[in-house]
Amino acid sequence: MLDRYWFGNVDRVSPEAPVPVVRILRSEERLGGAANVALNVVSVGARAGLLTVLGDDEAGRTIARLAAQVGIEAQPHSDPHQATTIKLRVIGRQQQMLRVDFEKTPEAETLAALLDSYGSLVAEHDLVLLSDYGKGGLGHISQMIEQAHALGRPVLVDPKGDDYTRYQGATLLSPNLAELREVVGRWRDEADLTRRAQALRTELDLKALLLTRSEDGMTLYTADGEWSVPAQAREVFDVSGAGDTVIAVTAAMLAVGASLQQAMSTANRAGGIVVGKLGTAAVSFDELFGEDAT
Repeated sequence: MLDRYWFGNVDRVSPEAPVPVVRILRSEERLGGAANVALNVVSVGARAGLLTVLGDDEAGRTIARLAAQVGIEAQPHSDPHQATTIKLRVIGRQQQMLRVDFEKTPEAETLAALLDSYGSLVAEHDLVLLSDYGKGGLGHISQMIEQAHALGRPVLVDPKGDDYTRYQGATLLSPNLAELREVVGRWRDEADLTRRAQALRTELDLKALLLTRSEDGMTLYTADGEWSVPAQAREVFDVSGAGDTVIAVTAAMLAVGASLQQAMSTANRAGGIVVGKLGTAAVSFDELFGEDAT
């Protein structure tokens, strides 16, 4: 996805309708969706390959250019029948006034053609991260998980929707509270939440389920029990893209041999940093590790 931002001033209300008029002063273009996940991976010093479908259009070319600039090893497949997904945000007085989405579901034939490229990419990388935004780009996700496991690669999934059976056999699933509630229903208390989360983990044959809990931090569920860490946000400015940062940093940490608990703790710290930034953003190695960086 391409994230576009139009920044401006709000000085009056439209005479045509009771809505504010935003006088645009500048614009920005940023990597969004899975490209933002890849950006977060390379920002903390890891290598990231990106497999995606783009339209043969200006937005698709912009994504390819931005990815190359930051060192993402992108393998975009251009489809002349596909329009690149764009999220346009209008910002007035440092507040989001409106978001406009342009999107089209990829054709099944286009997605099937990606599987060969996917197989070769998996062999070249230590870990697979699948970001599901519910836009139709992961129509073959079950096969992708099977292919990765056949090559001995862990698979992390950022899920979407209420059908988690398609993620069967993934190594780690990382839903937020609202996403998990959509699948397991409402829980009465913490004990009931643990029971439901662990039941889902067992049912889907997951090694771990990482639940992001906003101001309540994160909880990691495994066969050995559960561990929680408190939120570390100093000031929450914008939560968009925070999930991308969390799953990206978790993946980078696991790929270099960190334990699940270590990965969660570092990802939690990264999420606390990125929510202090405007819009989809990345966390740098220095921001994340500071004086401890080696």
